[in-house]
Amino acid sequence: MNFDLSDDQRMLVDTVASFVKKQSPVTRLRGLREDAVGWQPAVWQQLGELGLLGVMFPETVGGMGGSFVDAALIIEQLGTTLVPEPVIPALVAGSAIMAAGSAEQQRRWVAPMIEGKSVLTLAHSEAATRFAADGVGVATRAVKAGAGWRLDGDKRWVLAGHAADALVVSAQTDAGLALFVVPRDAKGVEFQVVKTMDGAHAAMVGLRGVEVGADALLGEPGAAAQAALEQALDVGAAATCAEGYGIMRTALWMTVEYLRTREQFGVKIGTFQALQHRAVDMFVECELGKSMMLLAALTVSEGAAAPARQSAVSAAKVQLAQSGRYVTQQAIQLHGGIGVTDEHDIGLYFKRMHVLATLFGDEEFHLGRFARLPSFTEGVSAS
Repeated sequence: MNFDLSDDQRMLVDTVASFVKKQSPVTRLRGLREDAVGWQPAVWQQLGELGLLGVMFPETVGGMGGSFVDAALIIEQLGTTLVPEPVIPALVAGSAIMAAGSAEQQRRWVAPMIEGKSVLTLAHSEAATRFAADGVGVATRAVKAGAGWRLDGDKRWVLAGHAADALVVSAQTDAGLALFVVPRDAKGVEFQVVKTMDGAHAAMVGLRGVEVGADALLGEPGAAAQAALEQALDVGAAATCAEGYGIMRTALWMTVEYLRTREQFGVKIGTFQALQHRAVDMFVECELGKSMMLLAALTVSEGAAAPARQSAVSAAKVQLAQSGRYVTQQAIQLHGGIGVTDEHDIGLYFKRMHVLATLFGDEEFHLGRFARLPSFTEGVSAS
């Protein structure tokens, strides 16, 4: 595998790095924590105009025809300043539509999102589903209603669900698991806005006899819909690893700068060998997270078969949970008392990292999935 960035990718990274520095420093996140939406539509449209929302989507829907690696490079940079716009939820929902929907559905729903004119999100999690995409525990039901469908159920912790223009909803049908696109203003859709640990917004979504047309169904219920959902969730998991790496390296840089400037006993604390060792350990964990993130991004980009994709993504997600926890905890401790105050930015990175560690499967879930894959269990005796 070639890990060197192409000239186009380096230009892309430079563009995003400049954008987040000028348009979305961490101070903007602070100002939006109590905002009813939690992000700014004008900035969302800017992301679309710069082509940053469509880099991984084909040109047929207005995308740039790039790969998920390109998207991961963008998301990594967004993580460095904690950009609050719902890029990951939109990419996940868009991936589901691209995998399961018709060409007309792709143009109808994904194209406006790519342009920054609308927001999409996935509504899959329920009280009994945890993180699995196999449909087990999905209590939301979709039944035929005339020429269309009627949906009833409850979805939990829908990222950006309080302000998304449309939801990609998973539901059980007589033919198996299915995916539907439900406009937020459809009659019977209820929202309860909730806040996550990092100050972002999500929604508990109720579907009370929501009627949608036949064109709301993405593809056919059953194995194809489940495969599309699994692929979309893996896109989300890999994306959290990219953002997490951006956070880790930023937390490391902030900590090293603090060690270089903070004085105790008349000397810079960065001269203390014990603290230097801990900074080196943080660097090692950052590199581990980067390596696993790149492997997951490359595997997703190459369209690998499900077992290979799941193996790489689960391994990266476990590494994110472990390395991200270590790096941000050490950053808090090495900053001392100021590190636990809300006034210092390091705490914001700490909180976001802990949210990312649980999105699209926590450490326990991905350890279990990895252990069940054929690549891990092959040759292992049942006894």
